Amino acid sequence: MKTLKISEAVVRRLPIYLRHLLELKQREVLTVSSQDLGQKLDLNPAQIRKDLAYFGDFGRKGIGYDVSYLIEQIKHILKLDQKVHVGLVGAGKLGHALCNYTVYLNDNMKIVAVFDAQPSKINTTINNLRVQPMEELQSTVIENRIRIGIITVPALEAQQVADQFVEAGVEAILNFAPVILKVPAHIRVHTADFTTDLFSLAYYLQDDEEGKDTVTHDDNINRT
Repeated sequence: MKTLKISEAVVRRLPIYLRHLLELKQREVLTVSSQDLGQKLDLNPAQIRKDLAYFGDFGRKGIGYDVSYLIEQIKHILKLDQKVHVGLVGAGKLGHALCNYTVYLNDNMKIVAVFDAQPSKINTTINNLRVQPMEELQSTVIENRIRIGIITVPALEAQQVADQFVEAGVEAILNFAPVILKVPAHIRVHTADFTTDLFSLAYYLQDDEEGKDTVTHDDNINRT
């Protein structure tokens, strides 16, 4: 495998390829071309070929990619061929949803521990996982070799949780709190910010000038 530095954009596209390939395998599709992948995923086929070529020569000219083989290769690239244990802090509605979300989850990557600071939630269960107190986080992370932490707590609490994860030895954090976390350089953080995504989508909406005119007209009628 090549040792070039791979951009984050390429790494983020690999799970998209993997998800579609798994769908193809379920439908017993044996091979797929970059053209077909590009059409289904709304991506440039040349970009797909370039992304995969960073890691090796997986396709055959005139035939395309062997679906099963490419799945295994992408799993290897993403380290999904080894056990990756995940810990989650925040047993609220989002935490429940994430623990119960099983679509496309690899058997080797799973949430193995859930934590919360609220006494009313401790010792309840989510998807057969006991909600543990925060005091047990460090020992549980070490004991279960948890490498990724998920944060689903309010913004004011997120940094403290991140600090505890870092101290316990996690290598990466998925943050759902609307705050920028400060962590050591060797810790990878991805932030999922629903509000930012929604607000940015609003930019692409058409201006509702007709609706504005209607409101103004109604207001004028009400004042007469």
